[in-house]
Amino acid sequence: MTLKVAINGFGRIGRNFLRCWLSRGDKTGLEVVGINDTSDPKTNAHLLTYDSMLGRIRDAQVSSTEGAIVVNGRTIKCYSDRNPSNLPWAEWGVDLVIESTGVFVTRESAGKHLEAGARKVLITAPGKGQGVGTFVVGVNDHEYRHGDHAIISNASCTTNCMAPLVKVLDQQFGLNKGLMTTIHSYTGDQRILDASHRDLRRARAAAMNIVPTSTGAAKAVALVYPVVKGKLSGIAMRVPTPNVSVVDLVFESSRPTT
Repeated sequence: MTLKVAINGFGRIGRNFLRCWLSRGDKTGLEVVGINDTSDPKTNAHLLTYDSMLGRIRDAQVSSTEGAIVVNGRTIKCYSDRNPSNLPWAEWGVDLVIESTGVFVTRESAGKHLEAGARKVLITAPGKGQGVGTFVVGVNDHEYRHGDHAIISNASCTTNCMAPLVKVLDQQFGLNKGLMTTIHSYTGDQRILDASHRDLRRARAAAMNIVPTSTGAAKAVALVYPVVKGKLSGIAMRVPTPNVSVVDLVFESSRPTT
């Protein structure tokens, strides 16, 4: 059975998802049938083809037409509406929406995709509030139930980095408490030049400063591994690199480590 997939938000994660899908050929069991984004098809085709971080796409021929992009002869319809309730998911027979705008992260907002006709939503950012199942592979993915979880989140990159580590440390040595620091590449929420921002630290030029800021990753670990709830705290340092991040975790064990 082939699942029909639509991408909502064709930014870094949306485009990377499509690249990943293309690189795996027909082995995924997925068919990308549509993209909803505020940009036009011509721009999206260009951004998919040429990537400053990943380089030019090598495993696909990409072009655009009126209302679609064409990848290796496959037409992927394009739509542009900021309200998920208005999207043609029922008409397109969409089974799964990759929600990669970073905006619709609650049960209420992401649920608009279900109202539009999609069967399931995968949020590519940390979910917020009740009604969003959060899963990290190797930590709690065994708790996923297809019939029970219509809206799911794969947490954040930092949570995916730290949660498996915390689980192993706790199971082997016991974790009393811990402090995490993520040294994280700059993101789109920062300014490339000094400019106004609601967080004055993020107002500093991203490629010229180390920016201390908050992270919800420490609390998010407890969503997928509840044993450590209240035991972890963390901070982030946004550094002037475009890619690759690292987590530094200091913890107190309850049992001898040697």
